[in-house]
Amino acid sequence: MSIFRADRYFERFEEVTPEILKEEGVKLLLCDLDNTIRLHSEKEPADELQGWVADCKKAGVEIMVVSNNGRKKMMKKFCEPIGVDCMWWAGKPIRNTLQKAMVKKGFKKEETVMLGDKWSTDVLAAKFAGVRSWKVDHRRNLKKS
Repeated sequence: MSIFRADRYFERFEEVTPEILKEEGVKLLLCDLDNTIRLHSEKEPADELQGWVADCKKAGVEIMVVSNNGRKKMMKKFCEPIGVDCMWWAGKPIRNTLQKAMVKKGFKKEETVMLGDKWSTDVLAAKFAGVRSWKVDHRRNLKKS
């Protein structure tokens, strides 16, 4: 498959269910932050994000935010209430931060997926790191359900 194509596509992060993660053998889900699991303008985690994270954790999936965003305080303030670790200034599409995340959490490439909204950063970083890439539509382009 092309390095420019994600391995799977979803409209929203909420479509990545614990059942899908289990079927695919995913134990570590690395998530982009801005416009993947939150709108850039959101200051606090939305209710649907909090519920989704809780459901994934109950299913035994570790979630970690890996973002090119450099606002450390904002990211920690956003991620701590939902109980997820985060890495900022990731430098995607460079693979280093994804590899560091896998080492930190103790998971192998085949157990890891990168979920993001951009092929130029998220998908390429996953390909370069040797993990699966799942792409979602940019959140600002989605209508509220």
